Amino acid sequence: MSVRPDPDCLFCKIVAGEIPSTRLYEDDKVFAFADVNPQAPFHGLVVPKDHLATLDEFDDSQAELAGRLMLVAKSLAAERRLPGYRVAMNVNSEGGQVIFHAHLHVLGGRQMKGSLG
Repeated sequence: MSVRPDPDCLFCKIVAGEIPSTRLYEDDKVFAFADVNPQAPFHGLVVPKDHLATLDEFDDSQAELAGRLMLVAKSLAAERRLPGYRVAMNVNSEGGQVIFHAHLHVLGGRQMKGSLG
């Protein structure tokens, strides 16, 4: 499956360098940057460079990319020596997704409240 950037997507514009960001990581498939509205002392966003609006658009051909996103999240936390951290992905409006370019939130630097299960 070939995916192209969406010229109207905020995160595609950040990946392309059209909108400034604090870059945390970049390789040929993944880009990570600091959230401009952090919800924790460390709040990074990890996005695929290709435009996939939600997790629902991933298929088996993106299995390696999905794993890469998680490993980059782990690496960001390790670089910052976070003793614990949260990785979350909101999917679709009902799941709390606001920007429709799939992305992981990596949060840490304080005790995370609540439990997911």
